[in-house]
Amino acid sequence: MMEHATRVGNRLLAALPSADFALLAPHLRKVPLQHDAVLIRSGDRIEHLYFPCSGAIALIMELPNGQTAATAVIGNDGVIGLMTALGPVRSPLTAVVRVAGTALQMSPARFQATLERSPAIAIAVQIVTRAMMTQFLHVAACNALHSVEARLARWLLHIHDRTDGGDVLPLTQETLSELLGVRRTTVTHVVSALRTSRAIKSNRRGQLEIDRQRLEVVACECYKVMSRRIDRIVSQDALRLLHAAPARNGCPPPDFPFAKTDS
Repeated sequence: MMEHATRVGNRLLAALPSADFALLAPHLRKVPLQHDAVLIRSGDRIEHLYFPCSGAIALIMELPNGQTAATAVIGNDGVIGLMTALGPVRSPLTAVVRVAGTALQMSPARFQATLERSPAIAIAVQIVTRAMMTQFLHVAACNALHSVEARLARWLLHIHDRTDGGDVLPLTQETLSELLGVRRTTVTHVVSALRTSRAIKSNRRGQLEIDRQRLEVVACECYKVMSRRIDRIVSQDALRLLHAAPARNGCPPPDFPFAKTDS
């Protein structure tokens, strides 16, 4: 991998050739992802793109009657707000930070300008779009075919995959209800069942301690299938970036850390 890969936490950015990454780097700003922060709200114009370096962000579909359900969880293998590659749009989803971390933030206008100059960045957009569509389709099928218990286990594993380690996840029953699209009474019942099977060790207020091995037994097959397919898209297809035509007017990437960091 290129030199800048060791200095960039986002897997997609790390896969870009140096000349192409150099087009983005001056416009990237490192920002914190605070727990429960809303990055993009459904119906609003997308003001920023976020390339997560750590943490987990849930994409939530909100219906007119107030019901919600998660459609995807994004970590350092993806991008939030990528629909701006299609032009100025309003977001159909709400993006909420579920596990705190950091991200590299960029304006849509700057990203669009670099996209037009870089075939590799255009390929990166295709990679993220394929990975997102794969997750959307699997989640839709899983919601229709599998039990709430299996679906909760799957979501917990997806989120755990995107944490920096440790088996305690900062998730309230309200958050779990939002992820699953069910009532909190249903969440209480399902969490109790997972505790009985010892897949969840404890559920202190606002925190779940999980047993990953037992959770994998409870989860439906969607977890492993989805994880393998998304990882293959992000890891193997990213190799195409190395063979993309060089960016126009490319230059060596600037030194890190980034010029501006919000804290």
